[in-house]
Parts: sequence; C-alpha cells; structure tokens
Amino acid sequence: MTAQTRLMHRLPREYRDRLMPLATEVSFPQDSRIFDEGDPAHRFWIIRTGMVTLDVRVSDRTLLPIDPLGPGDLLGWSWLFPPYEWDFGAEAFSPVRAYEFDGAAVRNLCDLEPALGVSLLHGVAEVMAHRLVAARVKLVEAHRMHGHL
Repeated sequence: MTAQTRLMHRLPREYRDRLMPLATEVSFPQDSRIFDEGDPAHRFWIIRTGMVTLDVRVSDRTLLPIDPLGPGDLLGWSWLFPPYEWDFGAEAFSPVRAYEFDGAAVRNLCDLEPALGVSLLHGVAEVMAHRLVAARVKLVEAHRMHGHL
C-alpha cells in the first residue's frame, strides 16, 4: 500500500491529534482471525507493526487473499457505513500491534467536528478505492487461473 492511501498520513496533524486519544493499543497473534466478512463492524485499527491479510469469501470453504496490510495501514472501514458489517475478512499474517478505535466514538467526534469528519471520510474513501481495485484484480486473476470461483 502506498503512503497516499494511509489514513493517518492523509489527515492533517490537528485531526490526528484529535483522534489519537480515542485509540487503544491492541495486539493479535499470528494466524488469528480479526474479523469475518458479514460480521458486525464496530471498530477499526491502524496497524503499528506486523502484517494483516484482507480476504474475501468466494465459496463456503475458500477465502481469497485480496490485499496485504502493514504498518501505517487502515484496517476496516465498515464501521463508518450502515449496516456496520465487514465487507472483507482479515487475518493476522504475523504478530500484529495496532491502534484500535471505537467506530461510534469516532463517528461522534466527526459529528462534533464536521471538518475532521470530511477529512476522515476523504481519507477512508481513498483507502476504499485502492482496496476495491485490489479485490477486483485478485478476483479476475483467480477467475483466469481456475476458470471459476
């Protein structure tokens, strides 16, 4: 992922300073499932160390890796949009340390500070655009290799 799609790099310092007090430091062991597609989405993370693999379910038993995420990357956007359900799944590829944010608390802050909310929404939209392109590319590649999913 490029620096242009990293959420905290996209936000002005004053907005980062307003968001960080809402963060809690968390960790995920290697190979742990962080969330599954379709589950309730109430939080998001900024990865500090380690790697996470985003995936999409293509059959009852098959998960297709979509995008690797590393330090500085946003993990999760579904907390921002009703019905607040994950669009992808995520698994820790290595031990991960991250800043965790409560989605409702961040949405409340955005309501109180609309300029912060607009800036955050633009940053998340950039990340979403990148991830959706990555998902499309992976799905097309899988279709070409296997003829079906």
